[in-house]
Amino acid sequence: MKHFRVVHRLSRRIRVIAPPLVKEAERCYILEILLRKHPAVKDVAIVADIGSLAIRFDPLALPEERLLATLDAVLGNLVAAPRAQPVAAAPVDGPVSECSVAVEGMTCASCALLIEMKLKRDPRVRNAAVNFAAATVTVQGVIDRDGVSEVVRRLGYEARPMDTLSQRRLLVEREKERVEEAKKRFVQSALLTVPVMISGMMMHRSPTLRVMEFVLSSAILFGSSQSIFKKAWALAKQGEANMDTLIAIGSGAAWVYSIPGVLKMHHHVYFESAAGICTFVLLGRYMEERAKGKASEAIRKLIELQPETALRIEADGNEREIAIDDVQLGDVLRVRSGDKVPTDGRVLEGRSSIDEAMITGESLPVAKAPGDTVIGGCLNGNGSFTMTVTAIGGDTVLSGIVKLVDHAQGSKLPVQKLADRISARFVPAVGGVAALTFGGWALAGAPVSAALAHSVAVLLIACPCALGLATPTAIMVGTGQAAKRGIYIRHGEALETAAKLTTVVFDKTGTITEGKPVVTDAFILPGMGEDRLASLVAAAEAGSEHFLARALGEWSKPRLKDSLTAEVYAAHPGRGVTARVDGLDIIIGNAALLEERGIALTALADEAGRLADQGKTPVYAAIDGRPVAIFAIADQPRPGAAEAIALLHRLGLKTVMATGDVEAVASHVAREVGIDRVLARCTPADKLAAVRELQAAGEKVGMIGDGINDAPALAAADVGFAIGGGADIAVESADITLVGGDIARVAAGIDLSRRTMAIIRQNLFWALGYNVIAIPSAATGRLNPMIAAAAMAMSSVSVVANSLRLQR
Repeated sequence: MKHFRVVHRLSRRIRVIAPPLVKEAERCYILEILLRKHPAVKDVAIVADIGSLAIRFDPLALPEERLLATLDAVLGNLVAAPRAQPVAAAPVDGPVSECSVAVEGMTCASCALLIEMKLKRDPRVRNAAVNFAAATVTVQGVIDRDGVSEVVRRLGYEARPMDTLSQRRLLVEREKERVEEAKKRFVQSALLTVPVMISGMMMHRSPTLRVMEFVLSSAILFGSSQSIFKKAWALAKQGEANMDTLIAIGSGAAWVYSIPGVLKMHHHVYFESAAGICTFVLLGRYMEERAKGKASEAIRKLIELQPETALRIEADGNEREIAIDDVQLGDVLRVRSGDKVPTDGRVLEGRSSIDEAMITGESLPVAKAPGDTVIGGCLNGNGSFTMTVTAIGGDTVLSGIVKLVDHAQGSKLPVQKLADRISARFVPAVGGVAALTFGGWALAGAPVSAALAHSVAVLLIACPCALGLATPTAIMVGTGQAAKRGIYIRHGEALETAAKLTTVVFDKTGTITEGKPVVTDAFILPGMGEDRLASLVAAAEAGSEHFLARALGEWSKPRLKDSLTAEVYAAHPGRGVTARVDGLDIIIGNAALLEERGIALTALADEAGRLADQGKTPVYAAIDGRPVAIFAIADQPRPGAAEAIALLHRLGLKTVMATGDVEAVASHVAREVGIDRVLARCTPADKLAAVRELQAAGEKVGMIGDGINDAPALAAADVGFAIGGGADIAVESADITLVGGDIARVAAGIDLSRRTMAIIRQNLFWALGYNVIAIPSAATGRLNPMIAAAAMAMSSVSVVANSLRLQR
């Protein structure tokens, strides 16, 4: 091929090296978009630094020859296309890092797109993502936080750090202040607008009233609404535009056109329209700020878990209260009864029980003793203890969770790409439609005032905000609700993919089952008391660390009456143990060990057969050469596992168990919990092959495992669910982590993702439909500017309000 060479090929995957792509990020991005549009292309991975392109495709729908020919043609067109002019030189060498900042002053989706575009044009930036709903920007590149903040400030916005929970708490406080400020601006504007509106409806010819309208409308435009005009001017100086530009042009044109009417009574005035436009916009922004605050409630509640101060024990033994940001690694802190744990650490002295529900989702308090770890933000019970600090700032578990939720909420779903493409071209397109509207009405012989009113209505009715908010607000609420339920979503894309799952593959041990074998049955022959047997078994198994011995020890504990010690003990690997206890010869083990010692097991044969049919491990006990009991040991299903599987079936999903255990054990567990299909004796490679096979059959596969031996299958699945604990959820590699091991959360997560995607589709339908209907209506003169402004404001609010339904 002319523009690339093939370096590796499989039946469904091919990798090429394309010199035209080397260090050409924009070309790579365009090529990826074009390739992904083809339904036969399943995945595309490009490494711009070396011009590497890997494509996973369906050879039945797109043979390799056609794929290569298409790729060569597309690359040829990209090479022939004129290159964008390079941005001013700036150092790009150095380690790539990621930083996030909060952005104040964004008023619509166009603001977010503008900031993102400017950052991506900076040669120091490798990637940038702006979340309008969360008002944050995340940047990867050879650029520090100050550099990002400078780019943002030049556009007229304010950037603030958000690394630690304390900084995040300040942002939450500022968010509350912004809501109050938005309310104040709206109330002021509304009070000034009322007399202007009344005067305008009187259709008067009074110079005094005209002057009053001029003064009050000026106070509204350049007082309460001055932020709109300041932002529009700042962007104009940069050669950019956004929704503020449209509003400023619309209301400003109405106000300027009306000024001659202050002196000339025959000149029509639109002071009431200019005032009403700004007031309705301010009302919409106040309602939007309130709604966005509710959407980010999950993050706010997590942030508020961390206390603002800690009680440090100084070198002289005195205790001193310090700010949480002053806590250092290795500090010794006092945690009193009823206090929140200040940060992550380890208990030094004292005992207590701690409520870790907000981290793990488990309602019961967890007992803590010296040496145990404690997690910052959890509520201490009645005890008091001292702890040494092991993590501070952004390294704590709570901070990791906040970043995890942040990252998911800031992700852009594939469904959002259409909205982004439309929004990016929206403002200039609307400006063009408004100009055509004015020209069309003027050429048709309409008065200038009427042509102006219709063009202003077009400017004001248009709303890219609803489009921009449609996806991120639903993601914010959906991922926030998931976090409340102990479901931590690492990537927003997983939220969309989970809604399409058709099959769920489970690991068995530690996922469906508890991963801790226990004695499920104990059949004791007549002549042996249970308490006496428990004492002998406990003494015989005390020296063994085998998991079966531990299970027998746990069974014996509540039944013990006498504490005995083995006089002689011998372990027989793979078979059992022999011991002499209280003058008796004890043998505990499998059938082979007892038969080797000449012990007949006929009396226990029927019971052993029944237990084997259930997939349980039989363990025999004999005393002085006579069999006395048989125990069944098995790994029990988690509480609620059967209900969780039933929930998945009700959602229309198929279930598969892939386990390394034997067929009998796996089938018994599957029957107990209701799983459809069993794959036994699976190695990690077999589990991976099973996932691939299901995907090849057209299934969308979710894989649930413990994240260790299941790692290949978790990575290959369309969505990987990892069973995690409270302290490791922030570092899990799976797409979704289920805290506490409750697999019922799988069904809850899938159901929530389906509801979230339904809300997103509703939002996009409303936002697109609104603009499709509203703009032509305004252009044809069916809407006046004030109604247009009110409708524009309400469209954004309606999208956010619809997303908030996920909180129910």
